[in-house]
Amino acid sequence: MLGQPLRVVNVGLGLFARELDSDGVVVVHVDWRPPSGAPNVAALLARLDDAS
Repeated sequence: MLGQPLRVVNVGLGLFARELDSDGVVVVHVDWRPPSGAPNVAALLARLDDAS
């Protein structure tokens, strides 16, 4: 297993997937977001997404 190329499933922030991809790692990105129960939580999650 250690002699094989790294393959990653990234769940969440696309920034992580892009960084791994730029290093030549095979990445499958899943654009998942946790359900938000309040408007302020949704706003915070949107800020995280904008940063990536």
